[in-house]
Amino acid sequence: MKILFLTDNFPPEVNAPATRTFEHCKEWVKKGVEVTVITCNPNFPQGRIYDGYKNKFIQREEVEGIKVIRVWSYISANKGFLKRSIDFVSYAFMAFCVGLFIKTDLIVATSPQFFTAIAGRWLSFFKHTPWVMEVRDLWPESIKAVGAMSGDSFGYRMLEKMEMSMYRSARQIVVVTDTFKKIIVEKGIDAKKIFVIKNGVRLDKFKPIEKDKTLLKELNLHGKFIIGYIGTHGMAHALDFVLQSAQKIKNKSIHFILLGDGAEKKKLLLLKDELMLTNITMLPFVAKSEITRYISILDVALVNLKKSDTFKTVIPSKIFENAAMKKPILLGVEGESKGIIEKYNAGICFEPENELEFIESIDTLFENTLLYSSYMKGCQNLAMDFNRDNLAEQMLHILKYEEVKSNSDSIDDTFSSIKLKIKSK
Repeated sequence: MKILFLTDNFPPEVNAPATRTFEHCKEWVKKGVEVTVITCNPNFPQGRIYDGYKNKFIQREEVEGIKVIRVWSYISANKGFLKRSIDFVSYAFMAFCVGLFIKTDLIVATSPQFFTAIAGRWLSFFKHTPWVMEVRDLWPESIKAVGAMSGDSFGYRMLEKMEMSMYRSARQIVVVTDTFKKIIVEKGIDAKKIFVIKNGVRLDKFKPIEKDKTLLKELNLHGKFIIGYIGTHGMAHALDFVLQSAQKIKNKSIHFILLGDGAEKKKLLLLKDELMLTNITMLPFVAKSEITRYISILDVALVNLKKSDTFKTVIPSKIFENAAMKKPILLGVEGESKGIIEKYNAGICFEPENELEFIESIDTLFENTLLYSSYMKGCQNLAMDFNRDNLAEQMLHILKYEEVKSNSDSIDDTFSSIKLKIKSK
C-alpha cells in the first residue's frame, strides 16, 4: 500500500501535528507501507528556516524509512492572521502541485492547517484517488475561539461551506477526540465514516527518569517545586493569566517554567518584566531531543487554554508526554480533557482562567504528598492506555479498511474488533 500524507508540520519541528504524523508514519513503514510525506521546510514557530535547510522549490530526504518531500512556502512567524494565511495557502498550493506527480493508493491530509485539507481534497479529485481527512482541530471554529475572525463574517461563512464540502468528499474522517466526532455528526455527516484516534505517547521515549541535576544547576532551581508549561505560547494558551496569578503566590519554594515560543512570547516577556516576577523562568524553544530533560525537572505539568466552549472539545497532546514521565497534570481545560484527567486520577483540574482555583490547586499539589503520589500512579495508568504504537496501528487498519474487511456488517464492526485485538496484545 502507498500512502501520500500532507502536513505542513514535520520533524525536526516539535509541535503536536509534527510528532503525531511522524510517529504514525514511522509505524506504518515498519508494517510494510510506502509512505510519502509532503511538508514545508521546518520553521515553526519562529518563522525562521532551521539550520541545515533552505527554502528551495523542492527538497527530498528519507527519515526512518519515510519519503519526505519538502516544498517551498511563504515563511511567516506564528503570528499575524494575514501572513499566516499566505503561509498556509502557499504550502497547500505547492503540496497540491507536487502531489499530482506522486503515485499513491490513498491521500491523507491533516489539519489544524485548514488549507492542507483543501489540497488533499483537490488532489483526490484530480488523481481519482480516495482521501482521508484527519481533523486535529475544528476549523473554522478554532479561529473564532481565539478572536482571529468573527463568526458573522463572510470569510467565516465561506470557510464553513468549504469545511462541509471536505467532510462529505472524504472517504473517511479521523478525529482526535470523541467530541469532535459528535460535533461533525451533528452537522449531518455519517457517523460510520468518522473514527476517533486520540493522541498518545511513545512509551520508549517518554518514561520516568531522575531530575536532571545539571539542568537544575544551570537554571538555579535546586530545591524548588517546579510547575512547567512546555509548548506553544499562542493566543489560545492564556499564559498571561499564569503570569498574573504567579504574582500572587507567596510560597518561595514554588517556581514556574514556561518553555517555548509563539505569537505571544514577546508580550509575555514584557509582562514578566512589568510585574517584576522572580518566580517564573521563561525559556526558548528547544529541540525535541531535549524535551525529556526539561520534563524531568518538573514536579507538575501545566496544561492551560483560554476559557472557551471550543476548547472543551480538544485534548492537548502534552498531557500524554508528561503523564508518561509521571508528572501530575495541573489542567486548565474543560470538557473531554478534564474527563480523562479525572478518570485516571492523573492530576487536578481548575476552571480555565480562574485565579483562585488555580492557586488553590497549586497549594494542594505542594502540600498533600499522599494525593500527589496517587496522581503519579494515575499518570502511569493513563500513559499505558494511550500508547502511540497501538494508536498508529489502529489508524493504519482504518486506512486499509478495504483490505481488512471480511464478513463484517459494517466498518464499525471491523474497527471494534481491531481495537480489541490490539488492546489484548
